[in-house]
Amino acid sequence: MQGTVTMYSTEWCGYCRRLKGQMDREGIAYTEINIELDPASAAFVEQANGGNQTVPTVLVVAPSGTESVMTNPSLAQVKQALTV
Repeated sequence: MQGTVTMYSTEWCGYCRRLKGQMDREGIAYTEINIELDPASAAFVEQANGGNQTVPTVLVVAPSGTESVMTNPSLAQVKQALTV
């Protein structure tokens, strides 16, 4: 699968662990950024979520260049965003 996936997360987030495990099993490569260690990423997450630091927040850039930002997406939503 082409495109890029960036997951903004924290170490303590169970939803983040679940989605990472699902993407690992499906062979979807991703970059993980811990927002507690990166203030710029925390600001991006806040902007995407109405001022809240909600994780996982996932940025998908499809092969077409289409960008999608999703909050707590399902594996199916990530896969769909990669095919746009």
